[in-house]
Amino acid sequence: MTGLFGNDRVCGVVAAETAREMIAQIRQGLRKTRTLELRLDYLRGAKERETLFAWLNGKRPRAVLIATCRRQEGGGLFHGSRDEEIAILAQAARSGCGWCDVEIETAKRLARGELERALSPARVMVSYHDFSGTPRNLAGIVRRLQLAGGHAWKIAAQCRSVSDSVRVCELAENRRDLVAISIGEFGLAGRVLSLRMGSALAYAAVEQATAPGQLSLEAMADLYRVGQITRRTRVYGVIGDPIGHSLSPLLHNTAFRARKFDAVFVPFLVRNLREFLGAMRGFGVAGLAVTIPHKEAILRLLDECDPLAARIGAVNTVVVRGGGRLYGYNTDYVGVLRSLERRLRLAGSRVLLFGAGGAARAAAFALAQAGSIVCLCARRPERARELAREVGGQAVAQSALKHEFFDAIVNCTPVGLHPDGGSPLTGAELNCRIAMDMVYRPRETELLRLARRKGIEIISGLEMFLAQGFAQYEIWTGERAPESAMRRAVVAVLGREEKSRKRQS
Repeated sequence: MTGLFGNDRVCGVVAAETAREMIAQIRQGLRKTRTLELRLDYLRGAKERETLFAWLNGKRPRAVLIATCRRQEGGGLFHGSRDEEIAILAQAARSGCGWCDVEIETAKRLARGELERALSPARVMVSYHDFSGTPRNLAGIVRRLQLAGGHAWKIAAQCRSVSDSVRVCELAENRRDLVAISIGEFGLAGRVLSLRMGSALAYAAVEQATAPGQLSLEAMADLYRVGQITRRTRVYGVIGDPIGHSLSPLLHNTAFRARKFDAVFVPFLVRNLREFLGAMRGFGVAGLAVTIPHKEAILRLLDECDPLAARIGAVNTVVVRGGGRLYGYNTDYVGVLRSLERRLRLAGSRVLLFGAGGAARAAAFALAQAGSIVCLCARRPERARELAREVGGQAVAQSALKHEFFDAIVNCTPVGLHPDGGSPLTGAELNCRIAMDMVYRPRETELLRLARRKGIEIISGLEMFLAQGFAQYEIWTGERAPESAMRRAVVAVLGREEKSRKRQS
């Protein structure tokens, strides 16, 4: 069904200082979508606007073009008056832009019907932006937008939680004339899911992001396949803090695509776990991957839990069952075993786990069950001693590591994670046959580089990440994971990042 803005509901945002760059971005954007927003306020002067309008008049690209010239008060770059803003938009309308986006601060100063006449033949979208937070009375703001005139309305608000993002997106339910945009890190998932909720458009940057949390057009079109999302699409996600580094969306969206499974996987930045679990139902979440720092805390908020995950005391996978009941699993357990058992006879081996959080707990139980002698070392020694008692292992002080030897040492902390880097252990503390890092981004961490220089065999966290992800996919879908496709996608991204780092060094 054709929407108010045409067939493509993903709108590519074109923003540049010169007409030449804008034209290049228009051509680039048209490879992914036929709906584009032209940010005229980004152009550095009247001459550049005239050049762009002349090109539009001559080419008349086959696309729905939305012109906007946002003033500074509305989060834009335009310094002129409101009259100048309207004059520029009117010129854009005469040059082939089918829509003009006007801020409510400008629109409300005109008599009803005057704005539409001034910008004819284009249709008008009246927009509201709040970069300070999500207003309480969102419905009241929608009414204000409608009173200002126009043919469609847009509300964009800075989200301070996933609850805020859900509230913004819910405004668009059962409508075809409202654009709902969640701004900021907490709103990232909402940008992907807004079309599922009913938003008339979702925005994405062709090259330059023009709002906090705005995704690239490439990511929206290829990674999340936003244009194909419908109300029937299942929603899965990863929760954590931080979350921007996670390749779980790439891993699982690749799997859904390979299996032609109607689902999308999104990242959720979560600081308040209880608040998120109450809000996620608004997005229709069917399952979750759980990462740092929520693997242990979420256990107390589940309705049921797999007995093994309960013994471990940490959950990294959640399924939403009938009535919204939450059931927890742990697939980190599988990831650790698959990664180490290929290189090491686990029974009788002495393995040091550095860290005592959720990932370390999974590793400790997995290795103890496989017959390994499990040693624990952590920045908080009391937690290491407690976990050692639970699995029948040994606690080792970090000061003793220079004088100890292990068959394997496994980093179970986030130290070394992109982009911060660093190593939780020094070269003198790495006395082992095999070193493994649960951090998978970058693929070779500083810890692994230290180990390689000492001639120690290394295992990237990528192996564990993939193994636990394959198991998650099978729990959620009941189907065998397309392992080769998932591996290729993640390895390709990590490989490109490695090449980029080498060029910069």
